[in-house]
Amino acid sequence: MTIAVFLFSLLGAMTLGMPIAFALLVCGVALMVHLHNFDTQILAQNLLEGTNNYPLMAVPFFMLAGELMNAGGLSKRIIAMAQSLVGHVRGGLGYVAILAALVMASISGSAVADTAALAAVLIPLMRQAGYDVPRSAGLIASGGIIAPIIPPSIGFVVFGVAAQVSITKLFLAGIVPGVLMGVALGLTWWLCARREAPPVREADHFSWARVGQSLREGVWALLLPLVIVGGMKAGVFTPTEAAVVAAVYSLAVGLLAYRELKLAQLPALMLQAAKTSSVVMFLVACALVSAWLITIADIPGQVAELLRPFMDQKILLMFMMMALVVVVGTALDFMPTVLILTPVLMPLVKQAGIDPIYFGVLFIMNNAIGLLTPPVGTVLNVVAGVARVDLGRVTVGVLPFLAAQSALLLMFILFPELVMVPARWFY
Repeated sequence: MTIAVFLFSLLGAMTLGMPIAFALLVCGVALMVHLHNFDTQILAQNLLEGTNNYPLMAVPFFMLAGELMNAGGLSKRIIAMAQSLVGHVRGGLGYVAILAALVMASISGSAVADTAALAAVLIPLMRQAGYDVPRSAGLIASGGIIAPIIPPSIGFVVFGVAAQVSITKLFLAGIVPGVLMGVALGLTWWLCARREAPPVREADHFSWARVGQSLREGVWALLLPLVIVGGMKAGVFTPTEAAVVAAVYSLAVGLLAYRELKLAQLPALMLQAAKTSSVVMFLVACALVSAWLITIADIPGQVAELLRPFMDQKILLMFMMMALVVVVGTALDFMPTVLILTPVLMPLVKQAGIDPIYFGVLFIMNNAIGLLTPPVGTVLNVVAGVARVDLGRVTVGVLPFLAAQSALLLMFILFPELVMVPARWFY
């Protein structure tokens, strides 16, 4: 009965068109009424405590770092570096998108921001060069979802807070899976490019001078991910402090090294970062109210009873939980799915003896893939808007890459060592 109250109140509020954050509050109130424990003071207290969490301070700083990176010229130089290295091969602009997505993912941590920046620069170039635009848009969208996996990842920050696991370990464990996502995209694009990509133009031929120039100009952009990952691995700073380092570094490079960022732009950039962060933080606060009541109502215990036949089979249990995430992810956006399912699934993960870090990497990766699935598919909608292409055509264009990412997720479920062995080395 409790599960039914939880689902019907949440889905009912969403069906009425209520924003996700307020739907979560309605869900919390419904659970309190059902448990005969309604108290507005408890509700307000948990709402305030939801964001009173030190690790969550990383969110606004990573958001600000992304804004400064785009305005300060770091994104543009990352794309130029990738183009000088692989732009000369058949389908070269596709490989440029993948390489640039990997580097930008290690700076901003936001799938939507990375996708918008890549699409704004590369889609016009690919259209002009004769590439199939829906397929190109699908590739760029698929590259954008690497951002929540490679550190610094806002998704890992929120999951770590909700699940009470080490954010630093999540960051380090996400490096190899994120790179493998890029490799999977590269192989898929290679198969597509053999049939669809236009011939290489004379202007795109390889030049060592061009490579050297782009690397000299882009070296400041390349240093940032090394500073963040190296600093966390060496224990110099925490993930929250890494977010501040990323923001200050992006500001310094934009102002002093590239000189494309002007002081007059800072208030607008900070305001934009604050707006985006406030949406995430309010969502987290409302979700943690529901999370507290989910625990009080013992919904995880009731779900565990439903999944008890699979509790002794870790791989099968992981498959069932990931299938649940896929279903929920088609209807909800990335962050609500993370915040709603984490308190439900984490007790099952611990009870079954599954490594919480391993689960966290696959859980966030699955939610990132959900950004490509309609009807919600935030990243898919962003790239369709930037490319000015119908969403249906972009959905068809993304299918090969969506299949590749899903196949890689399945490999991680079947072979956990692919995630945990390199993760332990990074620890």
